[in-house]
Amino acid sequence: MQTKKEDYNVRQSNGYIIFYAALLTVVCGGLLAFASQALKPAQDANVELARKASILSTVMVLEEGANVNQIYDTRIREIVLDFNGNKVNKKASDVNIGAEYRKKPEERLLPVYEFLSATDSTKVENAVVPVFGFGLWNTISGYIALEADFNTIKGVNYAHVGETPGLGARISSNDIQDRYKGKKIFDGGELVSVVMQKGEGLDYSSDPHKVDGMSGATLTAKGVNNMLKEYFGCYEKYLNAAKSANQQASL
Repeated sequence: MQTKKEDYNVRQSNGYIIFYAALLTVVCGGLLAFASQALKPAQDANVELARKASILSTVMVLEEGANVNQIYDTRIREIVLDFNGNKVNKKASDVNIGAEYRKKPEERLLPVYEFLSATDSTKVENAVVPVFGFGLWNTISGYIALEADFNTIKGVNYAHVGETPGLGARISSNDIQDRYKGKKIFDGGELVSVVMQKGEGLDYSSDPHKVDGMSGATLTAKGVNNMLKEYFGCYEKYLNAAKSANQQASL
C-alpha cells in the first residue's frame, strides 16, 4: 500500500503530468469537436442568412425584423451560368466564388440572382451578380445589382478582408457604396465598367462611368476597379442577352 508521500511523488512525476495533460487534451478536444458539430447547422444557417441579406440589400432596404428567408424565397430566382451565358444545372448557393476566382474567367461558374417583380414573377426588376478580387492586403468581394436595363447600377454591397481601417476599408461604408448608384457599365454597346478615380472630393455626377475615389486608398480602389471590370466581362453575354430579351418584350 502506497504511503501519502509515495502517492504525492507519483502525482508529481513527469509521467503522471504528461498522462494527465494528454487526458485533459483528449477530453477537451472531444468536447470542442462535439460542440462544433452540434452547432454547425446553426452556424451554416447564419452564414446563409447573411448571404441572402447581402444580396437583398443591393435592391431594397431591409427593415429591422424583416423575414429575410421569406423575402428571398419569394423574390429571388437563382441561376448559374457559364462564361457563354448558358445555364448550368447547379445551385447558386453551392458555388464558391472564391474558388471560382482561381479559375480562368472562361472556366468559372457564374451565379446570378434575379430579383423578380412582386406582382409578376416573370418580370426581372434587378439582376444581382457576385464579384471577387484583391485589394491592398487581402480579398475583396461583394454583390452588384443592376436595373432592368442590365446597365444601370441599382446598388452595391462590398466586403473586405484586412483593408486598412479608415482608408481602403471604407469600401464597405454606405458613403462609398452610394457613389455607384445610377452609374452605367455600358457605353452604347461597349462594356466599359465603372471606375473609381484617384483622390477624393471631385464631382463625377456628369460622368456615368466614374465615381469619386478614396483618399489614401489608391491600391484598394484599383483592386475594386479590376474586380468590376473582370466580372462584368464574365457576365457580358448574359447581360446582353437579358437586355435584348427585355427590349423585345417591351415592343
